[in-house]
Parts: sequence; structure tokens; C-alpha cells
Amino acid sequence: MSSSWWEIQILGHPALEESIFWRLEEFGCRGVVSEVQADSCLMRGYLHQDHVQMLDLAALSLWLRQDAIAIDLPPPGTHWHLIEEEDWSSSWKEHWQPTDIGDRFTVYPAWLDPPQGSDRILLKLDPGVAFGTGAHATTQLCLESLEMRFSMGEEHPIVADIGCGSGILSIGAALLGAKKIYAVDVDSLAVKAARANQALNNISTETMIVEEGSLDRIVSLTNQQPVDAILCNILAETIVELVPQMSAISSPNTWGVISGVLLEQAKPMADVLEQHGWIVATLWKRQEWCCFNIRRS
Repeated sequence: MSSSWWEIQILGHPALEESIFWRLEEFGCRGVVSEVQADSCLMRGYLHQDHVQMLDLAALSLWLRQDAIAIDLPPPGTHWHLIEEEDWSSSWKEHWQPTDIGDRFTVYPAWLDPPQGSDRILLKLDPGVAFGTGAHATTQLCLESLEMRFSMGEEHPIVADIGCGSGILSIGAALLGAKKIYAVDVDSLAVKAARANQALNNISTETMIVEEGSLDRIVSLTNQQPVDAILCNILAETIVELVPQMSAISSPNTWGVISGVLLEQAKPMADVLEQHGWIVATLWKRQEWCCFNIRRS
């Protein structure tokens, strides 16, 4: 049995959690988990051995140090070691516990018993290697934005989820009462995870349609008919490329929830949205991240 996955461990100040998460995601980690205590944050990222060399890991350590120094925080400690192929995907699960998000959602690991006596919406999840456990600020902001939209009397909208990852936002929309959700991701492993989580939450394949692809795949699935809502929680650079194409699935009443955007990217993102006929209704912030609630102008 060969060791073929890197486990990267980073111990630093809690205020570095979001920037470390972002670095690990950019680095290509296929799973990230964090443990935050009062005075420290331990994060673990997992990456296949074949994808990086030792020099790459050293460079990552340097970037993490520079990120910390730039905001006057102590540099984190970074360590890495190889773990067995069959162990990597389960090792992070030991540290993930149920998470309350907003006023209504509780996201809980599929391998744990559901919380008892709760009046919250229970969202069962096994993300596998896909992004979206509910722990990241951008995912939380998106779920809270969905909760707000549905509390405003949004009746059974048709939703497009571009870059669905684990399917957490699509499932959240379905549990809130969406009529139909088109969920797409360019990563086949994410598609597999989203379909598995769909089944875990007893959401029918007629209500939530999960396919590999991007916005053009949604255009095909909807037969070029507009959707009521667009969800997009991916990297800002990719969103900028997609915004001009969103008109293909939009009507004058379409609204959207856009996240995955760092605070320093908020102004350029808002400019792009407005240039293509979107109004930023609200901008929510959490740590270094922000979430746009948008509508057609």
C-alpha cells in the first residue's frame, strides 16, 4: 500500500483562517478542514503526491508567511507528510462537527446522527473532495442570502447553481422550497458528490438536476429559458468571465447570489456586474470575503 497524498498542516493565528483556506484552494487541495480555538487555528489540506514537488510545498509555506506578515500577524507554521491513499479522504472527517448557519440551517456530517429536537432545516452533507461543507465564510454568506430571499416571499423559484461543488447551495435552495434547481460543475468529482448529497437529503432528480459543465450547460438544460435565480460561489476570476454570459439565462426579474470574492476584489466585481445590467442590492462581508446579492437593472 503506497503513500500517495500530502497532508499539509498549518498552525497560525485565527485571523489567518480565511487567507490560509484561500491559499490551499488556489494551491489545488482537494479537501480542507480547520480547527479554530481561542488563540490558534489548525488547518489541514490534502493534495495528491503527483501534483506537487517539495519545492512547491516550500513555496506555499513562503506565501503563507508573506500573507501573515502583510497584515502584521505572526507567520504560521507549515508542515507536511505523506499519508496512505485510502486514509486521506476520511482523516479530515474526524474534525468536522454540525454547523448552525443563519437562522434556519444546520449543516451536519452524513456520518453523524442528526441533531435531535431541532426546529432548524437539517442539511446532511458528505462533500467528499468537493468544495462546500458550510465551514467557509462564502458558503455561509450564500446560505444566509438564500434564507433572506425565501423569507421575503420568494415562491418556488427556478434556480441555476454554477459551480455547485458539494451541492450545498442547491440543496439549501431545494429545502427552502425551490421548484427546480440546475446544478453544474466542471469537476466530475464535484458532480458525483452533489448527486450523492442530493440523495442523502431525499431531493428528487426532477427537482435538482446535476450535470457536468458550466453556464452553457445550464442554457442547454433550460432550453434557453430564463431562471429566477443564479447562485455562483466560485473564484472571482471565473465569475468575471461568466457575468457577460449570464444574460442568456436571465429575465428582468432574475436575482442572484454571488460569492467567492475577496474584499479587495469587491469594487472590480461590482463594476463588471453593473456593466452587464446587474444592480448590487446588498453586499455582505465576513472576514476577508464578501457576497453580492444582485438583481437585474
